[in-house]
Amino acid sequence: MNVQFLNPFVEAAFMVLESEAGVSAKRGQLALRRSAATADDITVLISMVGQVNGVALYGLSEDTGIALVSRILDQPFDEFDALAQSGIGELGNVITGQAGNRLAEAGFEAKISPPTMVLGKGTLISTLDFERLQIPLETELGTIQIHLALREA
Repeated sequence: MNVQFLNPFVEAAFMVLESEAGVSAKRGQLALRRSAATADDITVLISMVGQVNGVALYGLSEDTGIALVSRILDQPFDEFDALAQSGIGELGNVITGQAGNRLAEAGFEAKISPPTMVLGKGTLISTLDFERLQIPLETELGTIQIHLALREA
């Protein structure tokens, strides 16, 4: 994966988490993943097509998802219901959209798909021959795992 694709996602996530949820994040240790199984309760999947092809995945625990959506919508949530799912899906969408804008500024145009919500640990999401770069973002509400399986077209 082209390392130029990493920073736009991290920068966008920091900005969106701060502006939408009032949460600051710290980047954890990068890792290369080959497993197709999801490790988190919630995974938001967004495809990118254009000069950058692949997927961006955002993984988090249900507790982190509930805490984030409670902050974003400024109302308490007790369960990860349809509204909470929509809020977390939109969070992934906004981060990917902002990252896409940053990539376009660097000369890499790409369109993004609407978010797909995958619920449950252990679900298989194969990125085929794309290796996934995992970037943990640690926040006071829990960890958000960004997985990038992207390549230049």
